[in-house]
Amino acid sequence: MKILPEPNRSDGAAGSAAELRSWKREIAPDKVVGLVATMGALHEGHRSLIRRARQQCDLVALTIFVNPTQFGPGEDYSNYPRTRDQDLEIARAEEVDLVWFGNSDEMYPDDFATRIELPSLSAQLCGESRPHFFAGVCLIVLKLFHLFEPDRAYFGEKDYQQLVNIERMTRDLDLDLEVVRCPIVREADGLAMSSRNVNLNPAARKEALALSRSLFRARELWMEGEECPVQIRQQATALYSSAVELDYFEVVDRDHLVALERIEPGRGAVICVAATIDGVRLIDNIQLEPR
Repeated sequence: MKILPEPNRSDGAAGSAAELRSWKREIAPDKVVGLVATMGALHEGHRSLIRRARQQCDLVALTIFVNPTQFGPGEDYSNYPRTRDQDLEIARAEEVDLVWFGNSDEMYPDDFATRIELPSLSAQLCGESRPHFFAGVCLIVLKLFHLFEPDRAYFGEKDYQQLVNIERMTRDLDLDLEVVRCPIVREADGLAMSSRNVNLNPAARKEALALSRSLFRARELWMEGEECPVQIRQQATALYSSAVELDYFEVVDRDHLVALERIEPGRGAVICVAATIDGVRLIDNIQLEPR
């Protein structure tokens, strides 16, 4: 397994982009390359992405970079979990070919000025409380696509709005790669796996289970014949205690993320939820399949 930048270099990560291009030219010119872009603090959800890439590609490249452009003032950039040694152990166990640690100074030099925005898909849901977020996500993902030139890139459906934005950007800019959707991975009790889960104390983690339980209840209502998003929301969010600071619980069109007044049986929908519990912001979603 190759690590970029090389460990114990005196100049930190300087030149890592050039090293990456050199690796691509020397090792992967005729190989199918799969990219798994992460911010580290790897868990079983990330492992599932790596394994999918391992099955479908000749080479698997993993990025670990806590991207500053997707964090706003007062958010948890400085406190975001950073577990380099543990992440490298997981990468070795999953037979990753390349691990790339990004460097903020290299990725965003002082005179950096470019922005990527998708207003129609990023203004709602998480975009209402985090208006900077998806511009930052799309910017770093586009940079990684250019640096790695992967054949496939793997993203989890837990970050559903992020995934839809990345898919649209890839399509709109005619990027020559396939974005591969991978299903949500949950803990045994239903909590969606997230790097931020480690910041939950035992009491908060117990309260966090209300998010997945509300989504499971919403799906039950849908399967029982309920088509009104208002009714689904009222009954599902009744499971929340006062410890759950709800940001949103929205039934939306799965392609355009537009809030629905009625769910068409033949089309289905996706329900997206975000809430803060004891200072930790969590998101989750569930698909309402057509019936």
